[in-house]
Amino acid sequence: MQGDPGQRHPWSLARRITLVLSLTIGALFASSAWLVSQSIDDHFELLDFDALRAVTESLRQTLARPQGDALPPGHGPELDRAVTGDHGIHYAVFDSAGQPIYARAPAALLAAARAIEPAPALERSVVHVWKAAGDSYRGAVLALDGRRVVVALSTNVHEHYLADLRRALWAGAVAATLLAVVAAVLAVRWGHAPLRRIGATVKGITADNLHVRLDPREAPAELSPLVMSFNAMLDQLQASFERLAHFSADIAHELRTPVTNLMTQTQVALAKDRSGAQYREVLYTGLDELDRLRRMIGDMLFLAQAENPTLRLARETLDLEAEVRASFDFFEAWADEGGVALRLEHRPTESHAIVANRGMLQRALCNLLGNALRHTPRGQAITVRLAHEGNAVQVEVHNPGQAIEPEHLAHLFERFYRVDPARHRDGEGTGLGLAIVKAIAEAHGGTAGVESGAGQTRFWIRLPAPGAGS
Repeated sequence: MQGDPGQRHPWSLARRITLVLSLTIGALFASSAWLVSQSIDDHFELLDFDALRAVTESLRQTLARPQGDALPPGHGPELDRAVTGDHGIHYAVFDSAGQPIYARAPAALLAAARAIEPAPALERSVVHVWKAAGDSYRGAVLALDGRRVVVALSTNVHEHYLADLRRALWAGAVAATLLAVVAAVLAVRWGHAPLRRIGATVKGITADNLHVRLDPREAPAELSPLVMSFNAMLDQLQASFERLAHFSADIAHELRTPVTNLMTQTQVALAKDRSGAQYREVLYTGLDELDRLRRMIGDMLFLAQAENPTLRLARETLDLEAEVRASFDFFEAWADEGGVALRLEHRPTESHAIVANRGMLQRALCNLLGNALRHTPRGQAITVRLAHEGNAVQVEVHNPGQAIEPEHLAHLFERFYRVDPARHRDGEGTGLGLAIVKAIAEAHGGTAGVESGAGQTRFWIRLPAPGAGS
């Protein structure tokens, strides 16, 4: 399905990761280039300051010998020789009136330094950077022995070196960033390869091949929980599809029998003329089959309602003991007819209050008691026990009789499941009673189960006690 062309879509994971890595790596390289450039610049500044300090000290010693503003004859060469061996050094000496006494510096440099107030001593804080006639200088204006002294050195070599270094560093940073971007793209693509394989496998899963599973061993460790969760979801889907397929087949089988009976009886009745009594007999037989259909359809509708996850039950506080005794009253005639006794066991000191839907609870109790009555031999007793199990109240229905084989126990709560004809009499029940019991228990946040052995079968439902949550 194509998306809306005008709709904005979130960025892909690959684009996000690539962008973050590119910006981070670019910022790191840029910061490194700036730090290296700044460190070298600071180093040159320190070297220049040491050179200025040496020149200043040499000039101080030279100017300390003469007195007054005028220099004695022949003293000019001494100032000229005060600093030797470095043509990048520039200095000038002015008298107190600002007139030049000696100058070995370009006029442009002296003009740039004219507005600077002289400092009493050379410190890094009084060092200035001047641009004059296209050249760069670092220097200071000092007051030495009552004279104004300008001392500076050319930084052209340093500036050219730093400019070349910055260009090389930035070019390297850009190249390294581009290389990192390419590496990040390849790494992300390689890292997402398992996701693409998983996506391709998932895309190929349909209702016809729900048996396909993802192999957690082929997925990275970070994706293993996702793969196992997806496999668990597929297990549930496959089980649901199988139950639905079986349920559809069971419905068709269960509905076919009464419909076939109705058609056969009707065809036989129409085959020749019959008396009114015979027609009434056919109608009564058809009525039984229709009643069976009605009960089956009603049970299926009730089961669908109970299994609805959005169902909101109207609940009230109920006394479980009173509800069980009410169920006994309903089945009393049937039990007497079959010679079966009904007994209730519980601890009088325990509270058996629960919060439940009364109609559904009665339906579950009646289904359990009805099932027990159908399979309890004459002269025996059905025992209902009430007990607390942690934060839940449990109802147990015990009935003697033929034990159920273990392979059938896990399927008893499935729809239309029959153990064998010996435990099901024709015309009794729809095969949905125990499935309804389980659905009602789960709708209340509880569970249902069964145990059988040694001539005794025990069905139970466990419901949350008030305050334990549902």
